[in-house]
Amino acid sequence: MQVQSSPVRELFFDAKHVGEAREPNFVGRAASFECGAVVRVSLHLDGAQRIVEAKFKAAGCSTLVAATSLLIEEVLGKTTAEAAIACQNPLLLEAGEMAAGKFECALLGCEALIDAIRNYSDAARFESHGEGDEALICTCFCVSERTIEREIETHRLQTIAEVTAACNAGGGCRSCYPLIEEILEGVNSES
Repeated sequence: MQVQSSPVRELFFDAKHVGEAREPNFVGRAASFECGAVVRVSLHLDGAQRIVEAKFKAAGCSTLVAATSLLIEEVLGKTTAEAAIACQNPLLLEAGEMAAGKFECALLGCEALIDAIRNYSDAARFESHGEGDEALICTCFCVSERTIEREIETHRLQTIAEVTAACNAGGGCRSCYPLIEEILEGVNSES
C-alpha cells in the first residue's frame, strides 16, 4: 500500500524561501515553550515598504515549516501593512489538511513575521524622527502624529481601535500602540 502525500509533507520536503534575506534586512523571531519549536524570519524591503525578499529558518515540526513557507510566499511583494494584516487572519493551510493540534505551530511563522515588521517599523520611526516636520507614528500606513492628533480632536476618539478606524494607524503590526496611547492621553487630557 502506498501512502499518499499530504500538502504539509510536500511543503516540508520542498520548502521555499529557506535561508537569510539579503542585507539590509529586518529579523523577527518566535518560539513555542510547549514544543520547543523556533522560527526566524528575515525581510528585505524596498523604498515603498514592499517585501522584495523574505526567508526563514525553522527548527520544529513539518507543520511549522510548511506553514511558514506558505506564509512567506503569500507576503512577497506586499507592503509591510498588507503582510501584517495577512498575519492577523492567516490562511496558512486548508482546514482539513492541518495536522491535529498543530495550529499553534502554524502561527509561529506569523509571530516571527510580525516581529520582523515591528523591528522594521521601530527602525523606520527612529530614522524618520527629526527628518520632517511631523513625527511618523504608524510606519505601516505612514500616519503622522499630527494626523492622529487631528483625528482624536475632531472625532473625540477615546481608544486605539477608534483611531485605527479613523486613520488606519495601528492597523498593521501594532508596534505603534504605545505611541497612539500616549497621544490619546495627551490630547484627551487637554480637552
